[in-house]
Amino acid sequence: MKGIGQLAVGEMLDQRVMIKQSMKGIAANGKPYLTLILADKTGEIETKMWDTSDVEKYAPKFIVHAAGEVMDYRGRTQLKLKQITVLDETNVEEYIQAAPLPREQIETEVLQYIESIQQADMKRIVKHLVTKNFNAYFTHPAAVKNHHAFYSGLSYHVLSMLKLADQIAKLYPTLNRDLLVAGVVLHDYAKIKELSDPVTPEYTLPGKLVGHISLMVAELEKVGAELEIDAEVLTVLQHLVLSHHGRPEWGSAVAPQMREAEVLFLIDNLDARMTMMDRLLEYVEPGQFSERSFALDNRSFYRPKL
Repeated sequence: MKGIGQLAVGEMLDQRVMIKQSMKGIAANGKPYLTLILADKTGEIETKMWDTSDVEKYAPKFIVHAAGEVMDYRGRTQLKLKQITVLDETNVEEYIQAAPLPREQIETEVLQYIESIQQADMKRIVKHLVTKNFNAYFTHPAAVKNHHAFYSGLSYHVLSMLKLADQIAKLYPTLNRDLLVAGVVLHDYAKIKELSDPVTPEYTLPGKLVGHISLMVAELEKVGAELEIDAEVLTVLQHLVLSHHGRPEWGSAVAPQMREAEVLFLIDNLDARMTMMDRLLEYVEPGQFSERSFALDNRSFYRPKL
């Protein structure tokens, strides 16, 4: 049986899946509807339920039996739902997408990079913050959708960036490796406050109103004072967080103004985009195009036969 991510346009879905998201809406005719994101280990798909707004009956983490046809809607797949039944099942693990590496391996490798930081105050604050929210840091996704939006996605994203940073620091010895490693570990740390949980993440109230960048700067200020961290160490770490989206129109409070901040922005963007493209193309046959990705400039991508 094919999973959600393996189904092509025109094929039928008829199996157990998990509701990952459930959102109310009002149609043009004034009638209510629900947008559901249905998920399994291979991917997810959007569908609509018309003439209902019962988010309690069709809530995130509920397991359902869904049937319908996969359609093309403006370059993206969507399920034309024909039947859905809520099941008396609570084990969601079978339906969760997770990082391609075991959590224990991600933990071990990330902690090794943290231990490699030489500057004392920098290592102290990074270790303190990761230890403080250890379980959340290594289980949360990095997003609700798009890049690394899966279980342990945040720490897997960090590990991938650490590997890039390590090689780039060897190629460009003028870079402060300690600062780059610390920036990678901390840049998305506050996603654990921005997003609700590892399985069916939604934006929290602080996530919506403040955002992970501002939340992280405040956390650094607080913990920096508690640990009496050197003022410049604290300031440059805050700059890395504030500038890691690159430009104000992309969410950064300031543009990168250090070499390490520029590299952090570039490898963050690289890893995010590569992960999105890999997920888009994972089940695409050679010689075919993926569906369109709004996050990637509404482009579809070709998988060569080579």
